[in-house]
Amino acid sequence: MTPCRSTYLVALLALSFAALLASDLATAEERKIEIPFYDAWLSSPHADFTSEPFAHWNDDGAVDQRCAACHSTTGHLDFIGADGSAVGSVEKTAPIEEGVACVACHNKVTGQMTAVTFPSGMVVAREEADARCMDCHQGRESGASINAMIAKAGVGDDTVDAALKFLNVHYAAAAASRFGSEAGGGYEYAGEDYLGFYFHDDYATQCNDCHNPHTTKVEPLFCAECHEEVTSIDDFAFIRSSTGDFDADGDSNEGIKQEIEGLHAILYAAMQTYSEKIVNAPLAYDGHAYPYFFADTNGNGQVDEDEAVRANGYQQWTPRLARAAYNYQFAAKDPGGYTHNPQYMLQLLNDSVQNLGEKVPVPATVRPD
Repeated sequence: MTPCRSTYLVALLALSFAALLASDLATAEERKIEIPFYDAWLSSPHADFTSEPFAHWNDDGAVDQRCAACHSTTGHLDFIGADGSAVGSVEKTAPIEEGVACVACHNKVTGQMTAVTFPSGMVVAREEADARCMDCHQGRESGASINAMIAKAGVGDDTVDAALKFLNVHYAAAAASRFGSEAGGGYEYAGEDYLGFYFHDDYATQCNDCHNPHTTKVEPLFCAECHEEVTSIDDFAFIRSSTGDFDADGDSNEGIKQEIEGLHAILYAAMQTYSEKIVNAPLAYDGHAYPYFFADTNGNGQVDEDEAVRANGYQQWTPRLARAAYNYQFAAKDPGGYTHNPQYMLQLLNDSVQNLGEKVPVPATVRPD
């Protein structure tokens, strides 16, 4: 190539680059940055800044330090140490209206997770991608919390003590359900065996095998490959593989969801009978009003509007009632528990019912193996 030709090409490339750069600068403001899966995430609960899990602290102007790990992106990065801080703690409050953004799940720490520690102190080895889900979807209390509280009170099973209170597992603790006794999320009665990780099948072992990781939605058509009767999410309620009339209603063909709901209702009735007959202080439950269990001041078996106030929260706890209430809430706050680990749910509910049955009449429910 001649020197003239070479000089010409260099000049041409320089002019082309300058033109391209000018074009880029001219259109930069017009171009829309494409964020992968942004629209899918935007439709998810993680992006709903107006919902209670994220709007709760709006009046305060910051997410409480105790809650920020799972109710803000900044707090979560702090909790897992992705911001350079200590792992397993949050050092400060976090901004409101962040939700759970992309970087909360996609960062240098979550990609290398190998284990998850549950509130019970139990550690589950987990190198799969859903370890990042389990950090938050595990609850905040455990069976160990109940035992520690009861030990501190130091009273008999049916003695009311001011040191006892209702411990709330928190919400959507699906990982604690899924891993059962390996996580110790429920209250497990001494002398009983409990199912550990619920192995659904080879194709549904991680959270994101069933849930879209960005929308969190479940696609029922995937389930229909094995469960031919499934055409919508509502059909999940009718699935069952285990046999037994667990809730003793005479129907062993109903879906496992109905079996769990039946046992759940039996447990509530037993708790109400126990609180009235043994404690002489009736309780009632409202799943939409904190602290959920209230004194039933008029004895009508339900929480009336004037009773659903924090000052009327139930106070007359015995160890036996505190254990049962914890498991009742554990089942109530994982609406997908019948899929996440149905046997574990049935075992917890059955054992709570039969433990109360030592003091009040209860049906002869069936415990799954």
